[in-house]
This record gives sequence, structure tokens and C-alpha cells, in this order.
Amino acid sequence: MERFDIGIIGAGPAGMTAALNCLRAGKSVLLLEGESFGGQIALSPRVENFPSYMQISGSELMDKLYEQIMQWGARVELETAKSIVKHDKTFVLTTDYAQYECYSVIFATGCKPRRIGVDREEELVGKGVSYCALCDGAFYSGEDVTVVGDANTALQYALHLSAYCKHVHICALFDRLFGDKSLADLVRAKDNIDISFNLCLKEFIGEDELSALRFQNTVTGEERTIDSKCAFICIGQIPQNTPFAELVDLDANGYIIADENCAASCAGVFAAGDCRTKKIRQLTTATSDGAVAAFYACAYVDSLALN
Repeated sequence: MERFDIGIIGAGPAGMTAALNCLRAGKSVLLLEGESFGGQIALSPRVENFPSYMQISGSELMDKLYEQIMQWGARVELETAKSIVKHDKTFVLTTDYAQYECYSVIFATGCKPRRIGVDREEELVGKGVSYCALCDGAFYSGEDVTVVGDANTALQYALHLSAYCKHVHICALFDRLFGDKSLADLVRAKDNIDISFNLCLKEFIGEDELSALRFQNTVTGEERTIDSKCAFICIGQIPQNTPFAELVDLDANGYIIADENCAASCAGVFAAGDCRTKKIRQLTTATSDGAVAAFYACAYVDSLALN
């Protein structure tokens, strides 16, 4: 069984930043990725809020980070981590192909936006369908946009978008908003935000890019079409941590409970990026977590050598 200083689960911006910093500290690194490199940001056609680039595609940015960690000697395997078990001073990582041993583990498993399940959803991601107003909202300045959802994230996105979009439609599935009253009050006070209730999204309309949305009223059955350049789908996130619930503590929503040092409940385990408990989930906060988790993971490995 091959042994590494640090095993990292997930090759998005948090995982690859963690790998870079661990490698620069002289540690051997195993980076496991079960799907595709780059995480959610790789799907974004334009990134304009990352320091150093005025504009760059998410896939290009992640390609540059991947090249960087490979030059520093990362061991990268396209394998899915199935279980991680601690044995004395090491962890045994079992994937769908092999087993590995390491002294510390960094989870950077991310989370996936909950899909709404309407035809052509995947086809139009980055072409008018988005799951992050903070990432993509500025591309639709001066346009009519739609937020699909009824909880805090939907309300926060609507407020954020109202600052530069011509009009923001909030389409809620039920007959009320489930977000905080303070947020709801702020939304209702905005002249360029309207709220429609009991609407179920049925169709994305548009050829190469989104142009409108077709809804059906769940009470009356009446259909309604809303012209919109972008639909921000805000119906929840799904963290990818379930297989590791016996190793680390998760909160009620499935996120890894970790402190500001990115340390999880099990000694030697750290969590970085969207997979951990935190308030802000953006590209820059993911890379920040990756650096912090790497620092403390390296310190943990060093402490083992001293005992």
C-alpha cells in the first residue's frame, strides 16, 4: 500500500490550492478526484472576481492551477474515495480502484447545487442557467433576470442582483417565503424586484442561450412565461460528505463541522472549501481554505514525526 504525507479528497480550487501549499512545504501529496478537475467554477465561462485576472474562464483558471500542482509533483488519481478509516497514526483511503495510506486528510469534496430537474438544464448551464449570482450576476447587468427559490439564498441573490439588473423576478414554488423576515422585508422594499408565488418551473426557453422561462401555477394550473436572460436556481446545495460521516462530525445539512483552522472533529482531518460549515462559499474563500488547511495539515504531520 502506497503511503503519502497528505491525502486530499477533491480537485476543485480548495483541493488543488491545498495540494500546492502542501507540496511547497515538502510533503508528498495524493489528490483524489472522482469526477472532473476544477469543481463547479470550471463550468463558469467567465471569472472576473479572482485576483490577478480581469477576466478568465473557470476552466482555464483551473487548468493553470492543475498544471502548477503537477509541476510541483502532485500524485493525482481519477478515483472516488469510498471510505477513510483511521489506524493509529495513519489513515487508510479506500477508493473504487485501490487503497492508499496517509498521515493527514484534507476534505475538499465541495457541494453540488441542487438541480431543478427541468429538460435542457445541463445544456444551458453557463448560457443563462446559473446557480451562483455572486459568480455570474454581473454578466447580466441591465437585464431582466429570474431567481427560482424562496429561502435565504434566493432572497440574498435577488438583493444582490437588484443593484445592477434592470428587473429581478423571484419565483417561489409555495405560497410564502421561507427566508428571514428581515431579508424578505428588504426584498419587498425594492422597486425592481417582484415576487410570484405557487409557480413551478416547466421549461427553459431559448436556442443557444436562455431567453424565457415557462411556469405553471400550482393552484390555478395557469401557465405563465417570463422573459429572462438568466435563471438563478436557488433550491439548495448538496454536500458530498455522506461516505465520511463515521470519520468526522457533520451538521444537520451534511457539511463537515470545522473551525477557522479548517480542523474537523477527528485529529489529522481538515476540511476546505464548500464542503465545510461556513457562511460564504466563493472561489476566493475556497482557495483561502485550501491554504489554511494545508498549513495545519503539514503542522499535524510534522508533529507526528516529533513524537
